[in-house]
Amino acid sequence: MLLVLDVGNTNTTLGLYDGEELKYSWRLTTERQRTVDEYGIMCRTLLQLCGLESTSVTDIAVSSVVPPLDFTLRKMVEVYFEVRPLFVDTTNAGMAVLYDDPNEVGADRVVNAVAAFEKYGGPCIAVDFGTATTFDAISQKGEYLGGIICPGIQISADALFQRAARLRRIDIRRPDQVIGTNPTASVQSGLYYGNIALVDGILEKMIEELGPPARVVATGGLAPLISRGSRLIEAVDSDLTLEGLRIIYERNKGAS
Repeated sequence: MLLVLDVGNTNTTLGLYDGEELKYSWRLTTERQRTVDEYGIMCRTLLQLCGLESTSVTDIAVSSVVPPLDFTLRKMVEVYFEVRPLFVDTTNAGMAVLYDDPNEVGADRVVNAVAAFEKYGGPCIAVDFGTATTFDAISQKGEYLGGIICPGIQISADALFQRAARLRRIDIRRPDQVIGTNPTASVQSGLYYGNIALVDGILEKMIEELGPPARVVATGGLAPLISRGSRLIEAVDSDLTLEGLRIIYERNKGAS
């Protein structure tokens, strides 16, 4: 079985594949201070909760945007699973990257682009609602063209609450009406409709630049919420990054 790990700045998502089928997935907080043993015990415990042993895992692929954790995770995989992990980057993703410096593209963005093109064709745009909200453009030929990085919705909310003493923290959700009649409703409306306007405004410009009509797929924790108000997001794929990791691993396995 293939274990994939997507290590983000806020969360780490794990998925366990049996062939092309995603059997289990988990989302955990990314902790830079965890040791090799702590990560190893955590992964083994998750497998045991599903009735599996670590020996069930024969292959592992990782995408990480947290470089300080790369050595820890590599060592954990070697010690606790006794396999050699594939760390995904632009050199092994199997997609032409047309960024000025391909090495500066986050692994998660390339992984999303690979999965989006494989599943939805090109041209297409992958929107990831994570710590940052990222927009990644893929050409009709399957080339990674570049994209846009914006502050994530939670980052925007945290900054607002930190700077405005009279505003209290709230859940990010769709309000009953656009015009808020109290501070909570007003902030919810600003976060929800403000981000929808941002997302659709950026997508309009990107689609215009791409030329042919482009499909738009969204992923990330807040993708279902924002997509319901978006005019341009066609599909929500919560497992897009995990799928990209699986696809890239299989390509590299087949080439070896």
